Amino acid sequence: MRLNNVQRQERAVTYKRTNNCCQAVLLAYAPELGLPEEKLLAMGACFGSGMGSMDETCGALCGAQMVQGMLNYNGNRMNPDASRLRARFERLCGATRCRDLKGVGSDQGVLCSCEDCVRNAVTAVEETQPSSAR
Repeated sequence: MRLNNVQRQERAVTYKRTNNCCQAVLLAYAPELGLPEEKLLAMGACFGSGMGSMDETCGALCGAQMVQGMLNYNGNRMNPDASRLRARFERLCGATRCRDLKGVGSDQGVLCSCEDCVRNAVTAVEETQPSSAR
């Protein structure tokens, strides 16, 4: 049974309780990805606090990009797909850098919590999937 968007979002948030944001997104798609959870945990292990320890891309977005590639790669370049996913995530969250999302060095405060970043990453994956994959 394929999970709907809300079910998958909540699955990712549950995984976020004990894992980083990237791992939570990867694990939310574990059945479809066909890899053992241990491998998915290892793939996402270095993306806690985003890529580069809050300095660069949000870990949830990194996980979403990995999922998109694993679900849809067919030998062709995926740059347009990756760009659409990134843009959708940015519209939902307000930024793509972990530091900006968490309001580090800013007077704006937190733009998006980790739990909401994970939810929005799942939504971005779901909304940017080819219609044949939905």
